[in-house]
Amino acid sequence: MHLLAVNGARVLLDCGLFQGKRKEAFERNRNLPFDAARIDAVVLSHAHIDHSGNLPTLARHGFRGRVYATPATADLCDIVLRDSAYLQARDVEFVNKRRARQGKNPFELLYDIEDVARVMAQLEPVAYGQPAEVAPGLTITFHDAGHILGSALTEIHARENGSARRILFTGDLGRPGLPILRDPVVVHGADTLITESTYGNRVHPPLEDVEAKLAGLVNDVCRAGSKLIIPSFSVGRTQQLLYYLDDLYRRKAICELPVYVDSPLSTRATKVHERHPECFDEETLARLRRGDSPFAFPAVHFITEVRESMALNGRPGPMIIISASGMCEGGRILHHLRNNIADPRNIVLFVGFQATETLGRYLIEGHPVVRIFGEEHPVRSRVAWINALSAHADREEMLAYFRAVRPTFQRAFVVHGELASSEGLAAGLRQLGIPDVTIPQPGQQVTL
Repeated sequence: MHLLAVNGARVLLDCGLFQGKRKEAFERNRNLPFDAARIDAVVLSHAHIDHSGNLPTLARHGFRGRVYATPATADLCDIVLRDSAYLQARDVEFVNKRRARQGKNPFELLYDIEDVARVMAQLEPVAYGQPAEVAPGLTITFHDAGHILGSALTEIHARENGSARRILFTGDLGRPGLPILRDPVVVHGADTLITESTYGNRVHPPLEDVEAKLAGLVNDVCRAGSKLIIPSFSVGRTQQLLYYLDDLYRRKAICELPVYVDSPLSTRATKVHERHPECFDEETLARLRRGDSPFAFPAVHFITEVRESMALNGRPGPMIIISASGMCEGGRILHHLRNNIADPRNIVLFVGFQATETLGRYLIEGHPVVRIFGEEHPVRSRVAWINALSAHADREEMLAYFRAVRPTFQRAFVVHGELASSEGLAAGLRQLGIPDVTIPQPGQQVTL
């Protein structure tokens, strides 16, 4: 959440859920660091939960302005936020039963479906390249960020008391050369940069290694008759995985085994992807014109009913289960992990960033025992990580992007990353010649 104050108006850039230790996340997400009723507008970069997920809390606390987003982001938010409210209700009910037995106070919901419906009525779709005045003296233009469907780099023109600033807010910057989506649009002319830094001190493996590593893991579970369990973000990463698996199937690089997409949200998100071909790159559009959907090949089964999901745990392998959430912080993936990580024949494959203090981070760090639904479970399954699947630009890709901008930046603010990542990117931006680079602290105020 980044708050701009211009001509007395207060405009929020993104409103995401903090993810981490349950108690800390609960407190940070519930206690907004500003008066929600005084926010005039929200500019939303994309639909991932760490950027959009606390919008219903904002509405619950009195926000009544407009939320500006691309049409694809608006459609995705409709399903992402409803799913978030549903999962909260289900998980809180599950945990509170245990807390009641222990004599502990129950957890309360952060927001409910009525809060989601309220904020969805406040969404205002804005197409790429179409300027929109969101407050007096504040105009935004969205450009394709190439991160997930509908993701946007936001070009902000701010005018106040005869002076003007052009701010570029990256949201999450995507990567060139990824399947399905177009590459990030290079935006020129901004004097101020607000950039994410998720991979600011790291470099991804080459993209060409992805299919070979994925094929190797799939064939391992084929030989063992076991399960490949993939915690995956429902929006973007799941569709990317289906794209690669479709290609591997067609080339007969992997054995024939069922692929279960066990997430109602992933199922709905895939349908949203099919409704927004304006976001696709030429290769994907060409496949669609041939009648070849990369999201629905014959081996794929979309699971929506709870009883079907539960049945997977008793079904023998080999199989692939793709389930949300990507950081294992809620949803059906927790049940699959609880039932399968003690079997050394199974493989748990991570395909995205895992924030500190999340269950996903504990697993890739090699913890021998993890807590799921408050209970300890030994980790005997193999844990793998294909980092090249990340939809985030890495350090070199980010610096290449900002170099292509031909920096006119006088100031840069490095946000949305763990400290080491932010420091790594900040050092690179200084080497590009940006004179003033800051890693801001929560609550810090800056005058441009």
